[in-house]
Amino acid sequence: MAFMKRRSLLSLTTASAATFALGDAAQASTTSGHRRHGHGARYRKPYVVGHRGASGYRPEHTLEAYRLAARMGADIIEPDLVITKDGVLVVRHEPEISGTTDVAKRPEFASRKTTKSLDGKPVTGWFTEDFTLAELRTLRAVERLPELRQRNTIYDGLWQVPTFEEVLKLRRELERELGRTIGVYPETKHSTYFRAQGKPLEEKLVPLIRTYGLDRPGAPIFIQSFELQNLLDLRTRFKVKAPLVFLTDAKGGPFADPKKRSYSHLTSPAGLREWAHLLDGLGPSVKQVIAWNADNTLGAPTSLVRDAHAVGLQVCPWTVRAENDFLPADLRNGSNPGDFGRVVDYLDKLYATGIDGIFSDMPDIAVLARERYLSRR
Repeated sequence: MAFMKRRSLLSLTTASAATFALGDAAQASTTSGHRRHGHGARYRKPYVVGHRGASGYRPEHTLEAYRLAARMGADIIEPDLVITKDGVLVVRHEPEISGTTDVAKRPEFASRKTTKSLDGKPVTGWFTEDFTLAELRTLRAVERLPELRQRNTIYDGLWQVPTFEEVLKLRRELERELGRTIGVYPETKHSTYFRAQGKPLEEKLVPLIRTYGLDRPGAPIFIQSFELQNLLDLRTRFKVKAPLVFLTDAKGGPFADPKKRSYSHLTSPAGLREWAHLLDGLGPSVKQVIAWNADNTLGAPTSLVRDAHAVGLQVCPWTVRAENDFLPADLRNGSNPGDFGRVVDYLDKLYATGIDGIFSDMPDIAVLARERYLSRR
């Protein structure tokens, strides 16, 4: 019975997503009434990004997680980019891989455990840039949050770490399989860190997206980074034409920002005007879109979506997860942190702010919530 229910939900979300197409770059957007930046891809509905794939159901950043996300109805899949010792872009959430692979259990690599300064903070573990691709291929992916997603641990050890090129090839395969556009949303992770080691990500990224026909206005790609300077360099130095998105958080600021600006300043109306003319989108934390109160209950929407739209930016916040541990206190069900809470209600409130897209570990739920929201408009 549970399997049949899952099949029914999957059929619903996939069917609804089939009507959700990527528009031409010159086409007027109907998602909301605001003017869009000239470079950005256009969608008819708020798009759903499979965050690290369908990472609520499979170990993150595996080809199986990306494949499942698209089959569940995600419009876009999201790989985080890091680099190997021999200069190959691979997909992991961070350069340090002890939480997402079985490297800590591999005695042949014990001597490579080390401590490095990652964006000014000491991090101990094993790092992708200390492994060749061939060595990295001997490792296997594991669930990053086993205490919350115990069911996902049944897949530990089954799949390798993919390369970014493999993800780009999979994107094409999924388009043929599903008969619709599948976008890709790569994030350049810790670009300053890698450049300081003589392994810049951009020199590998730009040729790949051009090889696969994605470096053009309106292409089904968004390149994202928490480092504003990285994105500005991609636009001005590397002449990237693909859509670019600036990621922000409720606290802190971009690493190595020459002006030492905070995310709070850079997402203010004045701060947005400093960079919006060169980029296409804003990827804020969900807490920047709808604030949480001091007691962790859900507060009121901020003006951020409206402010960003006013300067032509799309807004795609991160990240909605279904477990209680990630939800506002008043939207949780029970006290078990791994149980699913009232995530559809949370998504409903986020869609109501006018966002252009949403990141979710559970893309099937985000698609279902989107259709529920739109059906009542």
